[in-house]
Amino acid sequence: MSRPGFVLEVDDRTPPLLVHQGLGFKLEDRFPLGTRVVYPPESIASVPDVEEAIREALLHPLGMDPLPELLFAGMRLTIAFDDVSLPLPSMRGPDIRGRIIEQVLQMAADAGVDDVELIGANALHRRMTPDELRHIVGERVFRSFFAQGKLTNHDAEDRDNLAHLGFTEKGEDIEINKRAAESDLLVYVNVNLVAMDGGHKSVPIGLASYKSLKHHHNAHTMVQSRSFMDHKKSAMHQSAWRMGAVVRDAVKIFQIETTLDNNVFPKPFDFIQKREWEWSIKDQATMLGMRRGIAMAPPKLKHKMFHDLRSVYGLTGVNAGEVEAVHTKTLEKVHEQHLVEVQGQSDVLVMGIPYVGPYNVNSSLNPILATCMGLGYYFNSYIGQPVVRKGGAVILYHPLNEGFNQLHHPSYVDFYEEVLADTTDPHVVGARYEQQFAEDPWYRHLYRTSHAYHGVHPFYMWYWAAHAMDHVDDVIWVGGDRKVAARLGFRAATTLTDALEMASSTVGSNPSITYLHNPPHLLAHVT
Repeated sequence: MSRPGFVLEVDDRTPPLLVHQGLGFKLEDRFPLGTRVVYPPESIASVPDVEEAIREALLHPLGMDPLPELLFAGMRLTIAFDDVSLPLPSMRGPDIRGRIIEQVLQMAADAGVDDVELIGANALHRRMTPDELRHIVGERVFRSFFAQGKLTNHDAEDRDNLAHLGFTEKGEDIEINKRAAESDLLVYVNVNLVAMDGGHKSVPIGLASYKSLKHHHNAHTMVQSRSFMDHKKSAMHQSAWRMGAVVRDAVKIFQIETTLDNNVFPKPFDFIQKREWEWSIKDQATMLGMRRGIAMAPPKLKHKMFHDLRSVYGLTGVNAGEVEAVHTKTLEKVHEQHLVEVQGQSDVLVMGIPYVGPYNVNSSLNPILATCMGLGYYFNSYIGQPVVRKGGAVILYHPLNEGFNQLHHPSYVDFYEEVLADTTDPHVVGARYEQQFAEDPWYRHLYRTSHAYHGVHPFYMWYWAAHAMDHVDDVIWVGGDRKVAARLGFRAATTLTDALEMASSTVGSNPSITYLHNPPHLLAHVT
């Protein structure tokens, strides 16, 4: 039986605590006495038979007929699936999406369906490489569909393959992939890593164009999303749900959502998932050896060591059928795996930023993406109220030194050098510069023909941090490059002690502190 997450109060018996710090980690021994440490729950039970669980979900869906009854000869079937941004780190093969897709295809073949296409729902993310697609769908499906042009990435700039479905009651455009919109059935295969994923965030966002995305990916909406992990209180999700209602009336969608356990790090990195006082002698030796090896390794080798990791997630649930009915069940499992009860807010929130986020898979975590991870994803890992009080301080661990991947993030370079040099205010950033980047022909070309994120993507990452920027008065990076931190509009410190001293002008000399000890993933229920 797995143990739930819990809150530890640091005392004089607490050992040094592991903190993620980019392409490495730190044993932090300077947390003040009384610091709260929020630990994630251990992995909950996984399903004993994955193939049988998938089959049961397809044959006994929620709010819809069984999948075989929706399939018929002569129909147009499209299968869309979450892109390489999920899960994190990537899953060791076979990927759960591929296992689901194989069963869907087998049922389609039994029904005589021969017009089938598969689409990676990458929205304005970079196109997946053939190898990345192969890893997700599996070798057999890849060989059957890719060479024939039947396994593709969604192209949000292909005007001939976009369909406008109408407007919401608030005037929001709904424009999605034309093939998906015109299919007799759209099957969507999801990986729900955290509470933010899935539901109407799948089709109306994953298969959308900039015309649709700009309605909710903006500073105003993001500031009102409190938090991204609670779709009923997230303005972004409320917009997606309004769009989903329109899409649902126009497209028959069979949603398949999966949930995973917290087995994020494979051996020998699995000590990261343990509580420090429970490390064995072997765990301690592994930790020390890895720290020394990482410190000595050249940057490329260090990057490869981490990005070659493949997680050994267990499947904790799979549900299929009508989007909202499925997502309700999904959230129950996500909360069972991630939820930790936390009493009250703190003056200071401390978080370590790991090497990987949704937008640097097989790439680099540049300063903008590091900001998004810390002030976007991790800051928003709450329901109820933020872990840190209004006007408090956030302390983040990351060196801010990975630079920019020119293949994947070309517009990020110009965003960093030009936009942030002018202003770091998310609202002003959007008003002055977003349209220019979104419509730039060179960025569009790279998005469509290479493996670059769309020109507007760095703006979205900055908007993700808007709620945190609006909420706290101080952001300090421990171990961060000072010039880079200043360009971002923040400060840098050498040690945690220095950071707390710097923050004292904001939160006083004896602040309450909470450290979110993740990943593995957790969701703080702050009351």
